[in-house]
Amino acid sequence: MSKLGTLGARLHHGEVGYDFVKNRKIWYGISILITITAIVGLAVRGLHMGIEFQGGAVFTTPKNMSASVSQTETWAEDASGHDAIVQKLGDGSLRIQIAGTDTQQSDRIKEDLSGKLDVPAEKINADLVGPSWGDQIANKAWQGLGIFMVLVVIYLAIAFEWRMALAAFVALIHDITITVGIYALVGFEVTPGTVIGLLTILGYSLYDTVVVFDSLKEQTKDITKQTRWTYAEIANRSINSTLVRSINTTVVALLPVAGLLFIGGGVLGAGMLNDISLSLFVGLAAGAYSSIFIATPLVADLKEAEPQMKALKKRVLGKRAQGAVKGEQAPADADGAPYAEDESDDAAPAVVGPRNQPTARGRGRGRPSGKRR
Repeated sequence: MSKLGTLGARLHHGEVGYDFVKNRKIWYGISILITITAIVGLAVRGLHMGIEFQGGAVFTTPKNMSASVSQTETWAEDASGHDAIVQKLGDGSLRIQIAGTDTQQSDRIKEDLSGKLDVPAEKINADLVGPSWGDQIANKAWQGLGIFMVLVVIYLAIAFEWRMALAAFVALIHDITITVGIYALVGFEVTPGTVIGLLTILGYSLYDTVVVFDSLKEQTKDITKQTRWTYAEIANRSINSTLVRSINTTVVALLPVAGLLFIGGGVLGAGMLNDISLSLFVGLAAGAYSSIFIATPLVADLKEAEPQMKALKKRVLGKRAQGAVKGEQAPADADGAPYAEDESDDAAPAVVGPRNQPTARGRGRGRPSGKRR
């Protein structure tokens, strides 16, 4: 068995582990800091909306153009008076996007580019996108996101409970905020592909969260009938038992996305891949982080605020303190919490301290009952 597989088995059986729930305030602080940075970046820099959302013209030149991207961008900005985005496609053609132009301006820009690029005007393809169509796309995107969130909360509340639904909702908002904030800081263009990427990462994030929640739901069944574990300790065991699985699925998903982002968009220059690959890459990483460090610890906080869980925690800690006074010590898992092989509530912890002396060997053996003569 590989080292990772061995580690996964030991995590699953509670032989090793990390106390995520105990250190939850650290992760909350890190998440708040990252989220504030993302919000500040979004407020200061704003999003670079693509032409599909704000309207404009898209010009496509013939194949195998000799003009450079930077030079063409300068010509397009001079001709239009607006910012231009130029991308070189795989066949050597140029894709020129200019926002805020109408039909008359488009014809004039096309003629100007024809002379600068030394290409007949009829060979330059021009497509116009109206601002009203972009507004419709943006509204549909927000509607889709809102419907998705509502359905997620309803499903989790029915399948699990409202506390888990609330924790998952907070984790999803966390992932969206970080991804959108990084888009603002990096300055990548927001296109319909970006929206698709955002909805995709929410599904991945929700998957990791549901895996942990399912394990937690199973392990906390009839939790109040025992006095060995608190809810937070069982939540921590659930995270550790699914940790390697979450890491494996995230890494496998990140590898092809990283190829699109760094090789396709960075090395090969296929800039159109950046809009969807960046949202997928950042969102997948943020989703895995929030499932482990945010969602489950938050559920533990919400559950341990209940009177039943407070009473359970008091009984568990009281029983451990009583055992310590008697010099008894139960075997412990990686988190330091005692456990026993017998899962019944009456199972006593294993005694490793001083034991009662056994009855003397042979005492009373072979002697009749009654008085000695």
